[in-house]
Amino acid sequence: MKKVLALAAVAEAATGLALLVIPSLVGQLLLGTELNGVSIPVARVAGIALLSLGLACWPGIKSTRAAWAAISTYNLLVALYLLYLGIQGKWVGVLLWPVAALHVVLTTLLARARPAARLANGSNNKASE
Repeated sequence: MKKVLALAAVAEAATGLALLVIPSLVGQLLLGTELNGVSIPVARVAGIALLSLGLACWPGIKSTRAAWAAISTYNLLVALYLLYLGIQGKWVGVLLWPVAALHVVLTTLLARARPAARLANGSNNKASE
């Protein structure tokens, strides 16, 4: 089971990374046609999600830490990418800036929550010893 999970995690993370870096080529190889236009940013957000899923299932990572790493990675990378799209000005819908801001806030909250969660887990572990 662990080997299959590890294989799936690596495959999803690699696919996600490929969608981030070369989305058009991935589209060509998977779907037989190059991605263009608005499908490029959509593919990159999907790539971020796959990369985060791969991290969540990465072998040797405890589930709470893996979930935190995955959702933090997703929110940080989506926030940065949406901000990049907004600054570039090519694809800016009415919800782009509010959603980018939401992801920045979530990333900040997750970053601030991690030390608190670590302290809470540490105190629980000591109490159970």
